[in-house]
Amino acid sequence: MIRFLDLKTINLRFSNQFKEATEIFLASGHYVLGKQVTAFENSFAQYCGVKFCCGVGNGLDALTLILEGYKVIGKLAEGDRVIVPANTFIATVLAISKAGLTPVLVEPSEDTFNLSPVEVKKAISNGAKAIMAVHLYGRMAPMKELKTLAEENNLLLIEDAAQAHGASIDNVVSGAYGDASAFSFYPGKNLGALGDGGAVTTNDDELARVVRALRSYGSEQKYHHVFQGVNSRLDEIQAAFLLIKLKQLNRDNELRRQIAETYSSEIRSPFIRKPNHPNQIKSHVWHLYVIRCNRRDELQSYLKELGVETLVHYPIPPHKQKAYKHLNQLQLPVAENMSNEVLSLPIYPTLSLEYVRKVASLVNRFA
Repeated sequence: MIRFLDLKTINLRFSNQFKEATEIFLASGHYVLGKQVTAFENSFAQYCGVKFCCGVGNGLDALTLILEGYKVIGKLAEGDRVIVPANTFIATVLAISKAGLTPVLVEPSEDTFNLSPVEVKKAISNGAKAIMAVHLYGRMAPMKELKTLAEENNLLLIEDAAQAHGASIDNVVSGAYGDASAFSFYPGKNLGALGDGGAVTTNDDELARVVRALRSYGSEQKYHHVFQGVNSRLDEIQAAFLLIKLKQLNRDNELRRQIAETYSSEIRSPFIRKPNHPNQIKSHVWHLYVIRCNRRDELQSYLKELGVETLVHYPIPPHKQKAYKHLNQLQLPVAENMSNEVLSLPIYPTLSLEYVRKVASLVNRFA
């Protein structure tokens, strides 16, 4: 069996360092928002090239707290419209809804899976207040164009960078392009914890202050609650593990690029549509390697029979989910066709190129 993702081999590389960090954690006696969280926040902010990083419980909370924070400081109001790609994971849309805002779903680009500036421009005319740019599958959205649109129309530009740790355009790293950015450290991410975790990055002093309060019951001083907040704090032990893995992130992203290049050069089947490689290679960190096939389910079953694990990201777009019945009538054919055709092949730093070539060979035999 060629696993889709092997977290065990990924994390065993750090086994000795994790054990040492755990001993330090246990001996500290400080288990919530301690020195490890502060150290990781400082290191990740520096890595992203921003002034502030705020560790939170998970990626969904990171997105939601950004939006709630902007409501607190008056840059967003209840019901405001937020532009978001129609082919994203549902968490992006859930954050908008949970913050009392209105998601405006737009079609993605066929070539990149990311927001299309043309479609965003059309949606702006309907009174949007913010753009939520998702760096889907590890490829950065067209941030230069989106930033220009945001500035011209006085919109907030927020990055959902949950799949794009370390991606960059013109040496500006994901997490630093928008007004604020949200990261997930779910175990399968390029920078993954050994449990849940997330972070908000920003250069906005006021937003950072508010998010730090909101994540801890709305309190800036213990038992003094300025806002109606939540309990969403990055675990101290997970921060320690992330601090260790952050040092390996660039190398791991490079290994992912090698795997993606191997797939793209080895897969030659006329039934398969391969992902495009961007001109700036660092703008894609290949969280996922996603092909398209109009007989996707047959291909997935065929590969499973031959011992290759694959996944579908994502089989049902948000506007067709039962959770969003009021959006079910929307017709977004590009996103809907993608959901019927996309298939993610195995990709992770410890996957050997020998196995990658084997997967490619099996894909080529599908007929």
